[in-house]
Amino acid sequence: MTALVPVLGRFKTMDAVEQKILAAVDAQRETLLAFAQDIGAHAEPGFFETRTAARVAELLRGCGLSPQTGLARTGVKAVLQGGTPGPCAAVIGELDGILCPAHPAANPENGVAHACGHNAQLTALVGAALALSAPGVAEALSGSVAFFAVPAEEYVPIGTRQALQKQGVEFCCGKSELLRTGGFDGVDLALTTHVHMIPCESDLLLGNVACNGFTSKTVVFHGKATAPHAGVNALNAAALALNAVGLLRETFRECDTVRIHTNIREGGAALNVVPETVVMEAMVRAATLEALDDAARKFDRACTHAAEALGAHAEILTYQGYMPVRPAPADPALLAAAALPGLSAQCAEPGMQNIASTDVGDLSQVIPVVNFTHGGTAGALHSADFAVTDVDKAYIAPAKMMALTAYHLLKDGAVLARRTMDGFTPVFTRESYIETVRRQG
Repeated sequence: MTALVPVLGRFKTMDAVEQKILAAVDAQRETLLAFAQDIGAHAEPGFFETRTAARVAELLRGCGLSPQTGLARTGVKAVLQGGTPGPCAAVIGELDGILCPAHPAANPENGVAHACGHNAQLTALVGAALALSAPGVAEALSGSVAFFAVPAEEYVPIGTRQALQKQGVEFCCGKSELLRTGGFDGVDLALTTHVHMIPCESDLLLGNVACNGFTSKTVVFHGKATAPHAGVNALNAAALALNAVGLLRETFRECDTVRIHTNIREGGAALNVVPETVVMEAMVRAATLEALDDAARKFDRACTHAAEALGAHAEILTYQGYMPVRPAPADPALLAAAALPGLSAQCAEPGMQNIASTDVGDLSQVIPVVNFTHGGTAGALHSADFAVTDVDKAYIAPAKMMALTAYHLLKDGAVLARRTMDGFTPVFTRESYIETVRRQG
């Protein structure tokens, strides 16, 4: 028996395997909702998601899989083999939350909350695992699916990074560290999802919307603590540098969506002592690698010469950030999957731009990324008012989308997966990516 369902205003016939996938997710609805709520109530910071990783591994074992654990400290990966050989598609979910102690569901132990919807991603991951491992489904795949729960998508503070480096974690974010350590070796393309990251009225937004990359900076302004008439005020140097950075705005092209965020982490020792050392942190964002390099050079120049103008010295430390997400239209497999009853869908369009950043950008520079975002939430990302308002749209529909997309990529000799792979030109090999990141900071 077949079923007709709408997809982007048209109708398609659901084949027997698609119906099995949907039935498998529906049969596990309560399990998935309980998992989403449990993960949402116990958020953990990047590279320290031990409880979250253990829960993911537990459900993957329940699917008859044998997960690897401890990848890049906390990552979990389990591979489902299809009926015949072919490409490997990685279904990705992110383990960490964001520091947001004001959120109603913030973990009281650490102030971290899933105010970015990563518990929804993990629910999609385990839901896809349940569906694709169901009888009669895996056999229809020409290739394999790697269910990959990855750590540390959110920004990890510099101090934490430095402590982790002493423990062997060289790169600053989960996907970057997994690229370095070989976690993505053998993976031919990746499937990712997120709650909507730009305004979208539809339930599903299909394709990769461009996202800014960023470079992380710490600027230490060195002055001289003595009598005001003879001293060098490092805080004044920082203030002048902030003004200079602001005046750079007209030098940035609109299409490069440059954003510079700053924070004074240390502003002097006492009010009645000339500030001798002031520490400013900054995040320089831009839409392309070239624009990012340009903006970072201008930022450095503004800080250096503002400090010199007041007799101070600016020591600029550059750290690895995230690379921009390369935009991509809706993959044919996504279009085939977006046939879920009761859901509206639209395709990402050229010119759509998310000024925020994600380490999916690093992945998109190396392997093809097939992405969709979804609704079912309200409030702003990374804020106390972020909330899930529709559990079916936030948790169940993404699980179905992930499973259906993986199926369409790998069915019929993996023709759609191979088409996606053939149409992708990497910016970096794994080796050149590692070399570039090390050179940047």
